[in-house]
Amino acid sequence: MAQKRIGVLALQGDVREHVDVLRKLDCEVVEVKTPAQLASVQALVIPGGESTTIFKLAEIFDMLEPLRAAISAGLPVLGTCAGLILLSKTILDPASGQESFGGLDVVVRRNAFGNQNDSFETELVVTGIGGLVHAAFIRAPIIDSVGEGVEIISTLPDRRIVGVRQGKAIGISFHPEVVGDSRVHELLLELVN
Repeated sequence: MAQKRIGVLALQGDVREHVDVLRKLDCEVVEVKTPAQLASVQALVIPGGESTTIFKLAEIFDMLEPLRAAISAGLPVLGTCAGLILLSKTILDPASGQESFGGLDVVVRRNAFGNQNDSFETELVVTGIGGLVHAAFIRAPIIDSVGEGVEIISTLPDRRIVGVRQGKAIGISFHPEVVGDSRVHELLLELVN
């Protein structure tokens, strides 16, 4: 079977951790910074980091419209933490001038769990993955509501939504890559034709 060519948006954030997970899954990994690199991949990971910074850098590097077009056209995409914010249709509390790339018909709230000191780890059920997923929440967003056609794939015990899937887009509030769990990335790879 041919090696899958997967991109990690490499403008800011925990790029290296995603690259490491994907390489362990025997993917050819491209650190995406240009429209040409984006056009060369079969799927894309948008990492955690600072969603406002990633958005501004996407504008500066002329990546905003190529990203929106690729996601809209069905490029399989996984957004973790800040990546989830950037895939959301609506950001409840955007920074000044912040928009999203789109892809998920959800309403998201940034930093919903508080600051860095409020970060935590827990075990979660994620639809499509056997067993519990160890999830790290770091200044994480929460999904306030979902539109039609959005599948909720993970919630906290209090029923707050922390994982969704719509078409070929997956968005999660947490970081599986920092704990070395590759199973969410495997869900993304299943979406590659």
